[in-house]
Amino acid sequence: MNEDGTCPACGRAVAAQQPITAKNLNLRKLAAGDDGDEADMKAPWHFKLMMVLLAVYLGWRLVQLFM
Repeated sequence: MNEDGTCPACGRAVAAQQPITAKNLNLRKLAAGDDGDEADMKAPWHFKLMMVLLAVYLGWRLVQLFM
């Protein structure tokens, strides 16, 4: 950005960014990505796997309490 706030490539004025607050932050839009694809909003497979393994581990620890 040039000193006067214009873009060095095209010369248009660049808008100043507003501070990020809870009111102007849209988490659904961020999760969907640039193309807005709803498939991108799903949790990745390795996160799901970690949650299953955590449940199995905690279940086993619960069983060990009563053995």
